[in-house]
Amino acid sequence: MQFPGPKKKKLILAGDQRGASYPHSLQFYLQPPSENISLIEFETLAIERLKLLKIVENLGVSYLKGSEQYQSKLESEIRRLKFSYRENLDDEFEARRRDHISHFILRLAYCQSEDLRRWLIQQEMDLFRFRFSILPPDKVQGFLKDSHLQFETISKEEKQLHSQDILDSSVPLSGNKYELDAVYKVPFADALDLFRGRKVYLERGFAFVPHQDIVSIILNDFRAKLSKALALTARSLPSVQSDERLQPLLNHLSHSYVGQDYNAQGNMGKISLDQLDSLAMKSFPLCMRQLHKALREHHHLRHGGRMQYGLFLKGIGLTLEQALQFWKLEFIRGKVDTDKFDKGYAYNIRHSYGKEGKRTDYTPFSCMKIILTNPPSQGDYHGCPFRHSDPELLKQRLQSSKISQTGINQILDYVKGTHYQLACQKFFDLTHNIEDGMFSLNHPNQYFLESQKLLSGGREVRKEPSQPEVPQAKQSVQKTANSTSSPPASLDSTLEMDMEGLEGYFSE
Repeated sequence: MQFPGPKKKKLILAGDQRGASYPHSLQFYLQPPSENISLIEFETLAIERLKLLKIVENLGVSYLKGSEQYQSKLESEIRRLKFSYRENLDDEFEARRRDHISHFILRLAYCQSEDLRRWLIQQEMDLFRFRFSILPPDKVQGFLKDSHLQFETISKEEKQLHSQDILDSSVPLSGNKYELDAVYKVPFADALDLFRGRKVYLERGFAFVPHQDIVSIILNDFRAKLSKALALTARSLPSVQSDERLQPLLNHLSHSYVGQDYNAQGNMGKISLDQLDSLAMKSFPLCMRQLHKALREHHHLRHGGRMQYGLFLKGIGLTLEQALQFWKLEFIRGKVDTDKFDKGYAYNIRHSYGKEGKRTDYTPFSCMKIILTNPPSQGDYHGCPFRHSDPELLKQRLQSSKISQTGINQILDYVKGTHYQLACQKFFDLTHNIEDGMFSLNHPNQYFLESQKLLSGGREVRKEPSQPEVPQAKQSVQKTANSTSSPPASLDSTLEMDMEGLEGYFSE
């Protein structure tokens, strides 16, 4: 892909050429795109696909994959985000083009670590499985051929000859469905997953795979090709990152957050310092409970902890004056005297509230940023407990939160599957005694607000009558050169604003 200046040059093709470019609603992404796009479209397409993959992840945990509810909700979301999904829709070229380009952009962003690669592969596989499940039967052979997958379909005579053996091996395949669907003859080595599960009939080195099971073989090939492609992309990444236009975008996308920025302006002054201990027990996510507890016990937090916790407190409504008072009271109980605090920290706290320097209004960290950046080391308390804690230590923390053993096992299962945000959402459900949260958790401040709404019967956090309201200056947000008019992109761009000057606030 080429990335010119602000003016976008779109590829213009005739009807036949458009169809030849993207003949199907799903792809193996064998060839990278070759057209010119603008940096604005580059960022917009990447964010839209990231939103889609997050939806795929959340639906895959909330519903049984392949169920009617799962299929219906996922199709609705794909349609809303204008990506391709059905074979027989009119003029799908633009949707398939968006799908093609956005996939390769996320390859660049998500090839940078094993965790990122694993997450991308899993979500892309689930999206591929959905699209293949709604692919019309008469289009399957064409798709397989275009994807360089040659699976031989057996003749009607051979199908009839082996019918009972195949039906017995492929539960729960019904006789009627067997008559209608194709059966593929594939090499035994390509059907190992089905063989392990005793779900396929074997004869003379070949597996006889009904249409309903062929997706598992195709997915294995899709996974292998994508995994290899990501490894190759990672090797060539240094040359891509040498482009100063792309490096910040790619680094940003790898821990991108596409939701609300949880700016504190609307909640300023609604929380008093006396409430913090109580709120920490009732409405803080586990990461912030951990930081609050460590600060109260040691009267100090290291760099990463002050960064994560300070901006969270700002987001829930602590005013600048409250923040200065809170940190000062805690620090002077430890090894920091008043003079050292005033000289070393006060300016930078004001800076984080947009009152000094460039007057940039910094926003709290999202779950993705906490999980994927700045992992804690010895003596640190920041990070995500579900991602960064030892399993036994995490279990003890969950027990101290009075969660049942069954609930702890459910959370640990999510952790083992690397679904850290879903583990946190289950923690929310269990600590608030609800069956299933009605929101998708992506941000610590979202956790806090949802908890407060639930505890107050759906109302927002009430303002403390004893706490005077502090007038706030108008928000000053530094806009990036690549910001767009779409709300998700503009919200997302505020997250990774220039951190110059803020690091000093959290440094030793």
